[in-house]
Amino acid sequence: MQGVPEHFDHPSDQAEFRHPVGRGGIELYRAEIVRHAFEPHTHEAFGLGVVERGVERFRYAGSEHLAPPDSIVMMNPDILHTGRAETEGGWRYRMIYIEPDVLAEVSGEPHWWFSGAVVDNDRTRARNLSALLASLWQAREPLAFDSLLFQFVAALRPHARVAPVARDDKAQRFTPVLDYMRAHLSDRIRLEELAAVAGLSPFHFLRRFQAQHDVTPQQMLMALRLHAAKRFLAAGETPARVAAATGLADQAHLTRAFVRRYGVTPARYRRQVRA
Repeated sequence: MQGVPEHFDHPSDQAEFRHPVGRGGIELYRAEIVRHAFEPHTHEAFGLGVVERGVERFRYAGSEHLAPPDSIVMMNPDILHTGRAETEGGWRYRMIYIEPDVLAEVSGEPHWWFSGAVVDNDRTRARNLSALLASLWQAREPLAFDSLLFQFVAALRPHARVAPVARDDKAQRFTPVLDYMRAHLSDRIRLEELAAVAGLSPFHFLRRFQAQHDVTPQQMLMALRLHAAKRFLAAGETPARVAAATGLADQAHLTRAFVRRYGVTPARYRRQVRA
């Protein structure tokens, strides 16, 4: 894949997505990034992958993390994160994004959860996972893909928790807020609306939301808008219509925001996942 020099800060930066044939709820991703810094975004799925070269720095769940070569990266759904190179030459990595119900179906175990975001002391497993991700990218037969997916999930299982995770009642308070945001992506949402959903005063809500999610409500709303934009684009909608449906000012606004979070333009993403 050629780079996207008109949008990246460095000609070596490149990123590519793929949706597998015959298996929904999964997105494959591979990238080599030198200068680009990804703004906070979410995939609403488990983000599982391996750093193959270089070191990545990313903020996740309120903490900074470093992922060196042959490290495994494990992100839980609905948690915003960033990403940038920690080393001068950037970093190369592969990821698979698996929706929770798909992961439960493949593994036969519900309630997967990862306590740590990076495992950097299991090099043999990391290299095996990287090879499986490369094979998944190349797989064109649905049966071959599903067989490789099963192997990938089984190889990752030792690093997962599968018992139900106790959720903080305070955190639960914001679930309706996120649902409200998703239902009103194209609206101009006011702080007072979100606070009312949470049953708090406006700035008390803002402080609590920031403490819980490590981002402001506006940052979360933009992440949800861009994630919805991915779904619309994958379904074949044009960038202009997607911009309108997700509350962005215009197609140019969508393009800028999309590149900052995912490393590709909306049009390129649409072509990649529909190829």
